[in-house]
Amino acid sequence: MSDRETKTDVILIGAGIMSATLGTLLKEIVPEWEITVFEKLAKAGEESSNEWNNAGTGHAALCELNYTVEKPDGSVDISKAISINEQFQVSMQFWSYLVNHKLIDNPKDFIMPLPHMSMVQGEENVAFLKKRMEALSSNPLFQGMEFSDDHEKLMEWIPLIMEGRKLDEPIAATKIDSGTDVNFGALTRMLFNHLEARNAHVNYNHSVENISRTKDGSWELKVKNLNSGTVERHTAKFVFIGGGGGSLHLLQKSGIPEGKHIGGFPVSGIFMVCNNPDVIAQQHAKVYGKAKVGAPPMSVPHLDTRYIENKKSLLFGPFAGFSPKFLKTGSMFDLVTSVKPNNVLTMLAAGAKEMSLTKYLIQQVMLSKEQRMEELREFIPNAKAEDWDLVVAGQRVQVIKDTEVGGKGTLQFGTEVITAADGSIAALLGASPGASTAVHVMLEIFERCFPQHIKEWEPRIKEMIPSYGVSLMENPELLQEIHTSTAKSLGLSKKDMVLS
Repeated sequence: MSDRETKTDVILIGAGIMSATLGTLLKEIVPEWEITVFEKLAKAGEESSNEWNNAGTGHAALCELNYTVEKPDGSVDISKAISINEQFQVSMQFWSYLVNHKLIDNPKDFIMPLPHMSMVQGEENVAFLKKRMEALSSNPLFQGMEFSDDHEKLMEWIPLIMEGRKLDEPIAATKIDSGTDVNFGALTRMLFNHLEARNAHVNYNHSVENISRTKDGSWELKVKNLNSGTVERHTAKFVFIGGGGGSLHLLQKSGIPEGKHIGGFPVSGIFMVCNNPDVIAQQHAKVYGKAKVGAPPMSVPHLDTRYIENKKSLLFGPFAGFSPKFLKTGSMFDLVTSVKPNNVLTMLAAGAKEMSLTKYLIQQVMLSKEQRMEELREFIPNAKAEDWDLVVAGQRVQVIKDTEVGGKGTLQFGTEVITAADGSIAALLGASPGASTAVHVMLEIFERCFPQHIKEWEPRIKEMIPSYGVSLMENPELLQEIHTSTAKSLGLSKKDMVLS
């Protein structure tokens, strides 16, 4: 017997950055719509969006080498990097709007200017980096990028990484000063504070147990109040499933055809965190390297300056781990219970295809701290074990689906939006670049789920995101204007943000 039944316009499942972004956009565009949120944990931003769980820290494709691929003819394909950078610019515009309209306070609590760098070793990789730099720097989105293979110059840029290296070692880096560090945990909490102030009903310690369709086409959720143990029923015209790794199970329970033939493969991350303030002070950049042969894209090694709890931190990783849980706070049965008659062949096909990934994960799980230190020393030759501690980050669930290009059981690396044909329910699956592109993803949900409102909403969307519907790459003047205004609003120094 349920103790209460409620009707609302919109239900958001999960109090992470995705629901926070969607809820905030809706409150700005249609303030009269009633929004209800259910979160299993006691607070917002505690699972995938949490700053210690490696939520994206400002992925703008400025330094991530896996977004630029060398083609068979030797040229570099930068289309994915362009797409991700434009999506990040959309997020920046929206955050800028929120600050300008006093909807969130001090931007320095969630965003800081920080150079983004790529660093490679070996002659072949140095040649690739130079080609990548030439391809990117001719594009307005990536102006201001510098390249150097000169040891003295690199010593200025990355002293911690260069100290103790042989002078004849081929090494190169690119650097762009317009990068940022974003604390998505802090931003999520700010947005939920704002939503609660705007009368959104946010229910913590509430677990969504089931989702089913009602006769009138609405969705009914069976929700367990974890404090009292009582079961509640809530109905809404539109449901967004933004529960991180937990989204796949809820999508399956909805029964929509679009959710069939989709599986999930969980990968956990382990980071090394520096505990020595003198070492932390020597590094001031995000430095991404190249993934080892056979390693999946989400395991690109990086030495990452971060601002967590308003304090400078230094992290290195990620080392992959394996757990059958879909959430850090999930169940050991998550993987097994996600296998259904409609996706079992997809999952088996992926298992057969991804033997090298399985082998890689087993090797990573077996690493000792000293072996992890050896990998860190490829970045910091003089690293000492006592200066570094291990931290287990969040779970990422990579999407497995049948695709035309990859065939049956293809493992997807990225963020995937699944929507019902009638737009009444949407689910977000997958991982990186995730949080960094949250605003773009939510606008995509608007277009797919509320097409009848888009024309009416467009002027309001453009007020918040001036580049909506426009390619920034093809409009360098608008890009320059947006760079300047977002830098000013978000407290990022003009020197760091204006394109050269």
